[in-house]
Amino acid sequence: MGREYPLEPRRVPRIETRFRRIVTDLPVPESLPILRRLAQYEPLAMRGQPPVIWHRAEGFQVFDAWGNCWVDWSSGVLITNAGHGRQEVIDAIQNQAASRLLTNYCFPSEIRARLVERLASLLPEPLKKVFLLTTGSETIECAIKLARAWGVKQGGRSKHVIVSYEKAFHGRTLGAQQAGGIPALKEWIINLDPGFVQVPFPDGFWTEDTSFESFERALYDLGVEPQNVCAVLLETYQGGTAGFAPVEYMQALRQWCTGHKALLICDEVQAGFGRTGTLWGFEHYGIVPDIACFGKGISSSLPISAVAGRPDVMDQFAPGTMTSTHTGNPVCCAAALASIETILRDGLVEHSRRVGALLHEKLNALASRFPQIGAVLGKGMVAGVICVRPGSREPDGDLAWEVVRRSMEKGVLMFSPVGYLGSTIKVAPPLVLSEEALEDSVAGFAEAFAEALAAQEAVVR
Repeated sequence: MGREYPLEPRRVPRIETRFRRIVTDLPVPESLPILRRLAQYEPLAMRGQPPVIWHRAEGFQVFDAWGNCWVDWSSGVLITNAGHGRQEVIDAIQNQAASRLLTNYCFPSEIRARLVERLASLLPEPLKKVFLLTTGSETIECAIKLARAWGVKQGGRSKHVIVSYEKAFHGRTLGAQQAGGIPALKEWIINLDPGFVQVPFPDGFWTEDTSFESFERALYDLGVEPQNVCAVLLETYQGGTAGFAPVEYMQALRQWCTGHKALLICDEVQAGFGRTGTLWGFEHYGIVPDIACFGKGISSSLPISAVAGRPDVMDQFAPGTMTSTHTGNPVCCAAALASIETILRDGLVEHSRRVGALLHEKLNALASRFPQIGAVLGKGMVAGVICVRPGSREPDGDLAWEVVRRSMEKGVLMFSPVGYLGSTIKVAPPLVLSEEALEDSVAGFAEAFAEALAAQEAVVR
């Protein structure tokens, strides 16, 4: 499914712009011992990203130790919303560590109280209870637990079906992958829970029928009775493609869930904290879910995540029966508080909307130039550039991978497309990306795309 990058250093053109610098062969010859140690001691699954040894990262740039500098179009993996290495976040981490409180499990702490209160103050009604966890996958597992417990209380044990979407990615744990919509990622499970079903996601490209009737029709075709649905779970935008649903569809879905006493769960792990040009991704739809799951950009640094929901849903389990070892870790809480306040103080949500509009304008201009770009999906500072065979919707994963590889050589860094959604090039820079750096990095990306196409055509000839 995934591909490895070759570790033979390759002579590449030198790049020297205001924001990008490539002054060595790639991979850097001196980096090979590190890459080989990683290959020796880590599982094969950890390989597959561009062979760049990160040395430091600041703002929207990543540096290695040998003089190279990239404009980061990955944000790690949509983590550094406030920018890499923000001094405010570093100071908060250092101050908390210096206080000598590094962990406290579920025992109360003042900083955990500050974070859950701050999150609740920023979220709309009725999302007023917050449970802190560690990763996005963990929030999805928690949401599944809450949803099934809620469904049984509402309609008995038959009300346990969780409806999610094709092509969705919700994490790599057992429940999260069963809720996901990528069959190849579930093959290892063997005995799939029949209480998880997937319906087409109405992105308008891979699924042309975006009517809400398609949701109801899909449930009928799957033999799912609406009264047996305990929850509908979806990414606010699909992480693999950056596809959004139509507003009318989402508003109809909100009404459907309310009418059938099913919870609406929005996976905001990638979408939250300004990524899409609004503080919360679900704001684009004019709805509020019953449960929202957050992670990645919450701290712009350390591992922390959160489930927010209606009090009557969140309070279903007795004291001590819904916990996590590192819930509300004090150092991670400090990082999250600092990141959130930085995003709000610096107007990064509006910056994401404004510079994100320019990003999409420029990517769509490339799409008009290259018929191999089937569509550009997304909003704000997230975009999915879908590579296809010209004149069709046949995905071209080889082209997408080669564009990412060549972009690395141009000083633009992205994470690699992978097999199950490998025809989409994901663009997700830190929200602090400037207009000048956007112009510069798009120019590098366009060069990489043109070169990848030329190489592909040369092979065909």
